[in-house]
Amino acid sequence: MSRTLYQLDGCPYCEKVADRLDELGVDYESVWVEALHSKRDEVKRVSGQRGVPVLVDDERGVTMAESERILEFVERSYA
Repeated sequence: MSRTLYQLDGCPYCEKVADRLDELGVDYESVWVEALHSKRDEVKRVSGQRGVPVLVDDERGVTMAESERILEFVERSYA
């Protein structure tokens, strides 16, 4: 899979990004992360920080955090 969305269950920002990807029919893999920031080693490894959501798009060479930035990218790239 060339797109991965790191998200936390119950996170409204994560849900907003996932909902928009789903609306646009964009295929992606979800990686559900731990609630404790200290347990988010994989997110830290791929993005340099522990916050979610994080979108990794290998096809476009993009890794980004912050839901608003991700949504802007999604609109430019897939809408």
